[in-house]
Amino acid sequence: MPDLDIREIHILRGPNLWANYPVMEAWVDLGNLKDTGSDEVAGFNERLKAWLPGMVEHRCSVGERGGFFQRLDRGTYPAHILEHVTLELQTLAGHPLGFGKARETCVDGLYKVIVRFDDEVVVQECLRAARELLLAAYMGSGFDVAAEVKRLQDVVDRHALGPSTKAIVDAAKERGIPWRRLQEGRSLIQLGQGAKQRRIWTAETDRTGAIAEYIAQDKDLTRNLLKQAGVPVPEGQTISSAEEAWVAAQDIGLPIVVKPTDANHGRGVFIDLTRQEQVADAYQQALNEGSGVMVEKFIPGVDHRLLVVGSEMVAASRGDPAIVVGDGKSTIVQLIEDQLNSDPRRGELETCPWDKIDTVKWDPVILADLQNQGHPPESVPHDGERVMVARFANWAIDITDDVHPSVRDHVIIAARVAGLDICGVDVVCEDISKPLEEQGGAIVEINASPGLLMHLKPAIGKVRPVGEAIVNMLFPESDGRIPVIGVTGTNGKTTTVKLLAHLLASTGKFLGVCHSEGVQFGDRKAASNQGDRLFGAQGALLHPWTEVAICETSAESIILEGIGYDRCQTGVVLNVGSDHLGFGYIDTLELMTKVKRCVVDVVLPGGTAVLNADDPLVAGMAEYCKGQVLFFSCDEANPILTEHRQKGGRAVFVSAGQVKLAVGTTERTLCSLSDVTLPVEGHFAFHLHDVLAACGAAWDQGMDDQAIVDGLRSFQR
Repeated sequence: MPDLDIREIHILRGPNLWANYPVMEAWVDLGNLKDTGSDEVAGFNERLKAWLPGMVEHRCSVGERGGFFQRLDRGTYPAHILEHVTLELQTLAGHPLGFGKARETCVDGLYKVIVRFDDEVVVQECLRAARELLLAAYMGSGFDVAAEVKRLQDVVDRHALGPSTKAIVDAAKERGIPWRRLQEGRSLIQLGQGAKQRRIWTAETDRTGAIAEYIAQDKDLTRNLLKQAGVPVPEGQTISSAEEAWVAAQDIGLPIVVKPTDANHGRGVFIDLTRQEQVADAYQQALNEGSGVMVEKFIPGVDHRLLVVGSEMVAASRGDPAIVVGDGKSTIVQLIEDQLNSDPRRGELETCPWDKIDTVKWDPVILADLQNQGHPPESVPHDGERVMVARFANWAIDITDDVHPSVRDHVIIAARVAGLDICGVDVVCEDISKPLEEQGGAIVEINASPGLLMHLKPAIGKVRPVGEAIVNMLFPESDGRIPVIGVTGTNGKTTTVKLLAHLLASTGKFLGVCHSEGVQFGDRKAASNQGDRLFGAQGALLHPWTEVAICETSAESIILEGIGYDRCQTGVVLNVGSDHLGFGYIDTLELMTKVKRCVVDVVLPGGTAVLNADDPLVAGMAEYCKGQVLFFSCDEANPILTEHRQKGGRAVFVSAGQVKLAVGTTERTLCSLSDVTLPVEGHFAFHLHDVLAACGAAWDQGMDDQAIVDGLRSFQR
């Protein structure tokens, strides 16, 4: 059997050697396939193309449609093929992403396969499935692609972000707002950083209060509060028995609605009831779905879901009934399967806007409606006879632009009365373009954490930017970022971070600091052996008080995990040495330089890279910086420094025992080296670069000269 051994999988959750976004890096041993080209195995290319015809869209290095297939025909190697098959399986599973690489390591036959991902569980499953598919193709055995894709789609449904959460996250990314999933498999998301962060869980935010949720959950309380606020609601009351329900029905006036006081998703809601036996049966069914039962006046009309975000109504959808049409031969069950459940918009996945109608475990509400129409599940409607299966099963039509201004006001007031910052308001009326009072319409329910899919995928009408509306409410003027200072290099990182933290402490801002000796939040220090890894940086950005984050970023973290921040305002690179060569198969200074350069690659356009002009490998990173560059040097005559200053650049350097700051050819003395408590002479001369780098970063953060000098004088390691 051919070899294709996946030795290790590394999920690089932050910017990394390969890209400025998360990727999976798999270390794959090709074994006896290492010298086998795709053109050397009879039938291999034909099987692969037949199984995954969509790969014709992979442009590959050829740069045109069909490029990867051209590479197959010319002959390419298993690691490269594994990369493309993994990408294609992700696409078929619902995560279309185009970035991938395959790179040989210094170990014969061992390759790194790199693939971009949306969800780390999904991409690993796609990689393993890709391996099995390739082995089948090499061996000439069968492979059920359709079944495997279905399995991968199920993995997506279980683990990936749902459509509501994804819409919000996508909107945040479009705004440049950093985000992070706080728990695998959950839609709990941190948006922003430190003191500027906000959190969402699907369509709930960190300001969706428990009191507001309680009000929305209690339907009778909601109705009474809205009525007091002048919002049109149905007349109703809570009841405690079937007999009391019928008495209430007589008092309110038929027809009526019987529903639980605290259920959701329409469960146990029986409408348009006119007979005592209907009411009695509905009472028991409703009681099974909640802790209490209420009776309301039936409001004729169509159900509408209006979405309120903050103080605005941002989207509205109409719910139409699901109907089957008889053919004189088929039962209700058969008609439902053929005419409703066969619709691709119906399904169990979150990406399906409509649910399938369960014809085995019937929803009691659907069953009651069918019985009331004289059509139990096994009945056969006449040819052309229309039978309503579910009253509000098809959220299909966007009607946002049709909503009357007074209706908009009512739903906004309803959300505010409950205290919900995101609220789905159910409105029943004949015509949403007219005031509710004119037509006897009413608000019948409000919902916390409303689904957004109906507004994101309407069958008819416009897609509404509901994710953008939520993000704009959470971050009306800010991108949620705090200043992040990343520090990397081979030597001196921890000293630089500690000195810089000491300097910036005088600003009065709350600092989140992480380095190889631990983490620090304000004055509180905690030992940690992961302070210079992704764990430390994420902790600094998670702390709700952090106003400035200072993060040591080790080569190990970049190679095995990625950087713990997506962008930084100030990126400091001290030096590039050979100390860690060989780690993660990074075996040349050229590759190690690219690893360290990651901190420069993520400097924001308005930020600064603070670079060591005395190290040519570090100085060469300047051309990759999207922001400004500030050089530091122990030698005022350094040619890189001189050229940079001639172009008007900023610099920190030593001249005649003085630390100087310069903007272009204009320079000023910061302090004497004798003012620095950290030893920088003789055996400790290596600390001088650390001091200059810290001064440059502090200057870049807006500290005045005297505050920097005071910090240099008082620093204790």
